[in-house]
Amino acid sequence: MSSDMQVDEPKIDEGLYSRQLYVLGHEAMKRMAASNVLIVGMRGLGVEIAKNVILAGVKSVSIFDPDPVTIQDLSSQFFLRKEDVGKARAEVTVPRLSELNAYVPVKNAGGVAGQDITVEQLKGFQVVVLTDRPLSKQLEINAWTRQNGVYFVAAETRGLFGSAFNDFGAKFNCVDPTGEQPLSGLVAAIEKDNEGLVTCLDETRHGLEDGDYVTFTEVKGMSELNQCEPRKITVKGPYTFTIGDTSGFSDYISGGTFTQVKMPKVIEFKSLAESLKNPEFFITDFAKFERPGALHVGFQALWSFFEQNRRFPRPRNPEDAAKVVAIAKTLSTEEFDEKTVQELAFQATGDLAPVNAVIGGFVAQEVLKALSGKFHPLVQHMYFDSLESMPATPPTEADCAPTGTRYDGQIAVFGKTFQNKIANHRQFLVGAGAIGCEMLKNWSMMGIASGPQGIIHVTDLDTIEKSNLNRQFLFRPKDVGSFKSECAAGAVAEMNPDLSNKIRTYQEAVGPDTEKSYSEEFFANIDGVTNALDNREARMYMDRRCVFFLKPLIDSGTLGTKGNVQVVIPHVTESYGSSQDPPEKEAPSCTVKSFPYLIQHTIEWSRKLFANTFEKPMEAANAYLSEPNYLENTLKYSGNQAQQVQQIVSTLVTEKPLTFEECIVWARQQFEEHFNHSIQQLLFNLPKDSTTQSGQLFWSSPKRAPDAIPFDSNNSMHLDFIIAAANLRAANYGLKGGNDIAHIKAVANAVQIPPFTPKSGVKIQVNENEPVGEDGGDADAENLSQLMKQLPAPSTLAGYRVIPADFEKDDDSNYHVDFITATSNLRATNYSIPTADRHTTKQIAGKIIPAIATTTSLVTGLVCLELYKIIDGKKKLDDYKNGFVNIALPFFGFSEPVAAKKNKYGETEWTLWDRFEFTNNPTLKELIAWFKDKHNLEITMVSQGVSMLWSSFVPKKKSEERLPMRLRDLAETVGKKQLPPWTKTLLVEVMVCDEEGEDVEVPFVVIHL
Repeated sequence: MSSDMQVDEPKIDEGLYSRQLYVLGHEAMKRMAASNVLIVGMRGLGVEIAKNVILAGVKSVSIFDPDPVTIQDLSSQFFLRKEDVGKARAEVTVPRLSELNAYVPVKNAGGVAGQDITVEQLKGFQVVVLTDRPLSKQLEINAWTRQNGVYFVAAETRGLFGSAFNDFGAKFNCVDPTGEQPLSGLVAAIEKDNEGLVTCLDETRHGLEDGDYVTFTEVKGMSELNQCEPRKITVKGPYTFTIGDTSGFSDYISGGTFTQVKMPKVIEFKSLAESLKNPEFFITDFAKFERPGALHVGFQALWSFFEQNRRFPRPRNPEDAAKVVAIAKTLSTEEFDEKTVQELAFQATGDLAPVNAVIGGFVAQEVLKALSGKFHPLVQHMYFDSLESMPATPPTEADCAPTGTRYDGQIAVFGKTFQNKIANHRQFLVGAGAIGCEMLKNWSMMGIASGPQGIIHVTDLDTIEKSNLNRQFLFRPKDVGSFKSECAAGAVAEMNPDLSNKIRTYQEAVGPDTEKSYSEEFFANIDGVTNALDNREARMYMDRRCVFFLKPLIDSGTLGTKGNVQVVIPHVTESYGSSQDPPEKEAPSCTVKSFPYLIQHTIEWSRKLFANTFEKPMEAANAYLSEPNYLENTLKYSGNQAQQVQQIVSTLVTEKPLTFEECIVWARQQFEEHFNHSIQQLLFNLPKDSTTQSGQLFWSSPKRAPDAIPFDSNNSMHLDFIIAAANLRAANYGLKGGNDIAHIKAVANAVQIPPFTPKSGVKIQVNENEPVGEDGGDADAENLSQLMKQLPAPSTLAGYRVIPADFEKDDDSNYHVDFITATSNLRATNYSIPTADRHTTKQIAGKIIPAIATTTSLVTGLVCLELYKIIDGKKKLDDYKNGFVNIALPFFGFSEPVAAKKNKYGETEWTLWDRFEFTNNPTLKELIAWFKDKHNLEITMVSQGVSMLWSSFVPKKKSEERLPMRLRDLAETVGKKQLPPWTKTLLVEVMVCDEEGEDVEVPFVVIHL
């Protein structure tokens, strides 16, 4: 279903779209880049959808909204300014949307103010999106789109409520319903019978579900299964599944890999007219199971009210709301929750940036699904609300009356009193990347920090890179190289001038080293923290700081189409660090080193080879040249001294190149060493017919017997390795590299390589429990003194330095990813493992987190809905919601946060939020006595940070010295350093036991200095 889609092969800019490509893939993006989208309505929701679709990269986006800008539009339409009031919305928005992505033309679809869009204006588009359009117009347009093979999406938001509807035609082909990587695994056995039971190797869980399809490769014996047509499976257990009749096949001998095959799914959509009568709901919150039914009639009733009165119900006006409820009763034969419909009527003129972000992110992804067939679309109605974000004391009608300001859309929902609270709120935003940009945009629309007491602090140490522009929408190409925090703050102050001089920016990471900037005084002057971070270490640190300073924290993150939000409230919930994900499973070192069977293993090996060739030896050589006594200090603690000295000698003397040609020769020698000689050595130690002690073949699944590769300069993979390795070597020594293929080929072909001769005494680590064999080469303790004589004295090379390669994945001109791709694929060829393209290798080697603007937008909207609750000061656990979404499926899951765990000493209950506080910097003796007198607890140990200040088993003399000392002096004496002058508190931990001598857990101790 598509109308005249022009599929000329568009080139995808991997530098711009790299993070998104890991979510959608090249095929989906090519289909998107051949598609034209029309978005009708350019208020807050429309611009949010347009922004996300443009960033994603379609062929073109056209905007229809000829109506004039009103001051109320500024509540959430972030591309409108005060001076635009009275001008056509599309006219002023199009130029600003055009800046988002140079590859996507944004056009004004024209029209006349006061006249809605007609079907004549829909031709030439593959998707039509209606926002905030009357139901009668939705029905008219949907009838046309269905008849003409155009995808249709309708969406609207009303205060804390939102709705969306899809119609992708009678038969829509979804090519990949989940977007997850196909599962694969190694096979231990396949039975030859009418069920065909497959057992996985080493009791590895297969992860498949009934109805999935699989195919096979490398099966020995039952070869009929290799590259077979996808076979439907039935799960028999976590390690077994059946594939149907195998009785006519050859006998299974050994080995094999199963791979899941993604099967397309045909989805049948109903028209809007039919769906209004027989709706199919997508549930966004299972705790509100009945609500979609009420909102289904509520939204219809709202539009009926609008048609009759040419306006929406007035904010919190009981008469108007009663009329809407009455209309709803005529539309439904079933009972519904009247309070929900009443609240919808109360908020009908509300316009909230966070709700627009949630619905706008979701709907934009639905547009991309329609165009690409990637991921499962919404079927078919979605109703969303966040009524729990309302203030504990509901506003009055008078409080919600319009004020003629840009905040009227929010005042209509929350009232002026609450708007003042929002304006004077003080937040610390940690991170100004994708989530940080969206957060600041929402905050500027909400008016956070716009009041006299309000302030926003934002920190991010990163500068802007090209790959950021695809989803960090506050940045433009001209900003590349500038600090994220400064650019983001400037962009949102332009969106809402009330934030001018209200955002303080920092370029310092959060951590123990920056506690001078983010001090106790700093935390005393903020109301909460919002994390927009991409690493666990910084998240854990901020979590500890928020627990210590008793500040609410909202943490969120995204991974492709998945996103999560966690709320941390003092004395109510657990902290972020209270529960942890299990650590990621790592491949055993012996597997990576000698027995790889997955492309991930060869990429990891290549990444280590990069570091051990172009990075670490250069750093060691520079340290030798610049640090006095480097060798003595290093060799003192080293078990392979000769190897370390030999490395410096070869870097600075024996293998130091003077020309690029010498780098090519070196690269050719490296090829032989890594892909030929070392493989021959491995097979010399462990021949292909080797057996284990039990008599089994050593080289049996999952181990793959390798083959050495003879160099062939006409093979592009071989030549890619030589080019990348030679250029990296040249860069290490400040030599000019090159990519003249004919010249590099000629030099490489002329290199004389001595034939392989096996070494004796080489140890191969066969499993994790064996000691690791050293790569000591020819160097040993005997020739250490000989090597030392070859070392040049640092003074003879004064000022000389080599240049270590610091791995950088996003610079396509530095040969880093090229080297790892060629190296990994050559090693994969050694072991007959399927190779990976540069794009895939870059993601795995660079540990790139897939990302897309739609998920970021949605998750940030959910964060801001929780922030309303924090500003209101809600204190009950069930007021808050942790959220998890996967917009590929689509799936929304909300749950109450986990309550802070209660501990007990004596009769006293406590949680991680409690502490013992002392304001007079007591002596150690006073501290011990206080615990004994007040709680009948005996202190057995006192520590501060990594220093043990005192324990019951320290020698008597030391104990007598320390007991009279004040805790600050004690911490400085034991820690052997002065506390920084900005330190106002000391966190001390104590171990105590009760009168029975049993250990008791107690809160930490805070000493105010």
